[in-house]
Amino acid sequence: MGKQLELTPRLQLLADWVPQGAAFADIGSDHALLPVWLVLRGRLRGCIASDLRPEPLRRAKATARQWDVRGIQFRLCDGLSGIRPQEADVIAIAGLGGENIAAILAKAPWTKDGKRVLLLQPMTRAEVLRRFLADNGYAIRREASARERGILYPVMEAVGGEMSLTRGQSYGGAKLSRDPLGDRYLIETILRLQNALAGLSRGIRTGRGSPADAERADELRDVLTELYAMREEWRHANRPGN
Repeated sequence: MGKQLELTPRLQLLADWVPQGAAFADIGSDHALLPVWLVLRGRLRGCIASDLRPEPLRRAKATARQWDVRGIQFRLCDGLSGIRPQEADVIAIAGLGGENIAAILAKAPWTKDGKRVLLLQPMTRAEVLRRFLADNGYAIRREASARERGILYPVMEAVGGEMSLTRGQSYGGAKLSRDPLGDRYLIETILRLQNALAGLSRGIRTGRGSPADAERADELRDVLTELYAMREEWRHANRPGN
């Protein structure tokens, strides 16, 4: 058997969530590894790979040629601006910051019409993306973590709908209670926010902090209290026998 295309853990998790027969669009596709992998396995009835810049799109086309894959439409466009609603029922946006993914969705309100599945993988600021989804007519159906090069990345499946999130869930995940890596994700989030709180507290003690810093410190304390409780809930849910 010849060499097979292998995906990184976070891309593999996204691929595993793409249903058979999807009309698929990969936004910010870069090397197009995800759509090429899916086409090679006959998973799609249609496929678009798009990117904002010409160079990543050239890399995407090179990957398709390397694996002798045909049938992918390559689009040079900003976010979803070059995708018509009827062309995609599963949309992946991966490898961008959470605020960038939110901005792409904000410009494409048709993605919350209940006919699309969104597979979202923020590299940073996942809390911004979760909050955007909750505030703008989307609901996270499931969420899991993928470890890549020692870093945990959240992957979310979202659809149009209603969802309420606490501040702790915005940071610690909306649907991680059964994720095997959920405890580690919570721990790393707690450590990150503890460091941020320590920095704010130092500034406040030395008189360099602003009223906004004090307000932010109070908010972080509340979020951390909830994250500790979420971690206990995860540990209870994942005890042997549960």
